[in-house]
Amino acid sequence: MKLCYNNKEIPLMDCNSFYKRFKGFMFTKNINKALLFNRCNSIHTFFMKENIDVIMCDKDNNILYYYEDLGKRKIILPRKGVYKVFETPSKYFAIEIGKKIFIK
Repeated sequence: MKLCYNNKEIPLMDCNSFYKRFKGFMFTKNINKALLFNRCNSIHTFFMKENIDVIMCDKDNNILYYYEDLGKRKIILPRKGVYKVFETPSKYFAIEIGKKIFIK
């Protein structure tokens, strides 16, 4: 799978097991892919080695919230209407709220 936005794409891993959801990007250096968390509306960045971007979407992949270059030890509390969360390397995409992101 790939995450696509504005003619740019990155490999995408679906975090569809307890372990994958639990680990996410914790303890990961040199992030070179994106993560998808379905049925998720909040995240934290404890135990992260690098900053990340967080894209929060509804069920139709419309971008509702975007957190650029989110640092370590941060918490994003649950957001209304959010169904999916994508985590990407910091500043990989130039995201605009209200646009749509695609999975290929």
